[in-house]
Amino acid sequence: MNEPSLAANQPPVLPLVSSDRTAGARRQQLGRRAQWLAGASVGYNLVEAGVAISAGSVAGSVALVGFGLDSVVEVASGLIILWQFRHPLPETRERRALRLIALSFFGLAAYVTVESVRALLTQSSAHASGIGIGLAIASLVVMPLLSFAQRRTGKALGSNAVVADGTQTLLCTYLSAVLLVGLVLNATLGWFWADPVAGLVIAAVAVREGVQSWRGEGCCAPAQSGADKSPTCDDGCCAD
Repeated sequence: MNEPSLAANQPPVLPLVSSDRTAGARRQQLGRRAQWLAGASVGYNLVEAGVAISAGSVAGSVALVGFGLDSVVEVASGLIILWQFRHPLPETRERRALRLIALSFFGLAAYVTVESVRALLTQSSAHASGIGIGLAIASLVVMPLLSFAQRRTGKALGSNAVVADGTQTLLCTYLSAVLLVGLVLNATLGWFWADPVAGLVIAAVAVREGVQSWRGEGCCAPAQSGADKSPTCDDGCCAD
């Protein structure tokens, strides 16, 4: 009796799924997530802007109105990301998206600087605003979670534009903390200068982020074809 051949005992060879197809599907999934996060940011910031500007106008609070206008900048940033990822090849709009986001950073920094200096020179003191304090607390809860998701998605995509949008959301978190401290100190101790001084610090950070976005610097930049595709990080921001 002939012994069965070794080939007959071998398990069937399953076709391998193309790694390129898998990578493409993963990228499409991340692109949809980036759009969803940008849409969530736009929706939240529209509500935040309306509440902050209205409450700030009633209370005569420069900080609260400025916070509302920052939310308008956040809306613009989210719309830029949605515009970028509506294109079949979002990478082709990466540089333009970064430039637009950089301009929104500069606009935010300019407004906060002007209003902070004006508040210091005039020693203006706003009325207490319970709505403003509640809004600041809500943003301190929502914005860090949204920023983390945006930045993580941007790093996975290799998109500096998405990371920059997440950074701008993180700046909104800092502004929320500044707003909360300023409103509470102004209402309890009469320290009118607390908010504008902290606002100047936020403006300086916004300028730095705007310059990096304009130059296309930062981590997780998309690799050029034929180059090493591993992201480069000088500040550790690519770490999970």
